[in-house]
Amino acid sequence: MGKELNTIVGNQNEAKAVEFLVAKGFRIVEQNYYARKLGEIDIVAIQDNILHFIEVKSAQADFDPIYNFTPSKQKKVINSAYYYMKSKNLDMPFCIDLIVVRCGEIELLENITM
Repeated sequence: MGKELNTIVGNQNEAKAVEFLVAKGFRIVEQNYYARKLGEIDIVAIQDNILHFIEVKSAQADFDPIYNFTPSKQKKVINSAYYYMKSKNLDMPFCIDLIVVRCGEIELLENITM
């Protein structure tokens, strides 16, 4: 699959993830937040006074997209979350979450940090 098609599918699945989160009572704060030199956070949302930094992984292939959330990607998300908190001068509880989109089904894995 070409990079352009992957980007289109990824954007569609991110939009589905946002709809899913809103339906679950999350308020979307930001999307595609770029932390300079660290990486991007797909979705920043808040629920019950907890800030959620959410990575969205999806795939059209026969493998589980959860495997695309590698330890190095997790580290980038964590570092980007700290950068976000500092740059916005926030002092509140937060967690790192993962949304996995498989064949149109959405699974939310909360507080996945190891």
